[in-house]
Amino acid sequence: MSIYDYTVPDTQGGEVSLADFRGKVLLIVNTATGCGFTPQYKDIEEMYEKYHEQGLEILDIPCNQFAGQTPGTDEEIHEFCTLHYGTEFPQMKKSDVNGENELPLYTYLKSQQGFSGFGKGPKALAMSAMLKKIDKDYKNNPDIKWNFTKFLVDREGNVVSRFEPTENMDKIDQAIAGLL
Repeated sequence: MSIYDYTVPDTQGGEVSLADFRGKVLLIVNTATGCGFTPQYKDIEEMYEKYHEQGLEILDIPCNQFAGQTPGTDEEIHEFCTLHYGTEFPQMKKSDVNGENELPLYTYLKSQQGFSGFGKGPKALAMSAMLKKIDKDYKNNPDIKWNFTKFLVDREGNVVSRFEPTENMDKIDQAIAGLL
């Protein structure tokens, strides 16, 4: 299986085939509207505007699995993002990224790029401390740990990087630029 064999549900009840993005660089991110990382929407939109014409596509997959930080309907989520952050990239249906109802795409993404830590700094330490209370073994499984985890896919469909929400957005920008 390759990434191009997967689909994700859109907000209109249809399915979006990742094969439609063949030859593009993809940034796939699980998002939330009420999270401390929600301001990353601004940076993601800036990257979309900066690189879309060069072949970047962003798939925004809202998820309510982390502290219930995405409680709204798909329509409410879309309205929030466009009103507060001016987002123009495609937003998919709110979906699970872990567990028995997780999108098959996320099963694949996690098999390609497992968890490798939150890095350094205050946010990284806070995330580690919080997750130790939830799952003492969190470091040893590939599950998505929180909102705004990002997967970067190159033009050939290879999942080349996984960025935790604590990652510096400039590093993600540089990684995208390197693939374009």
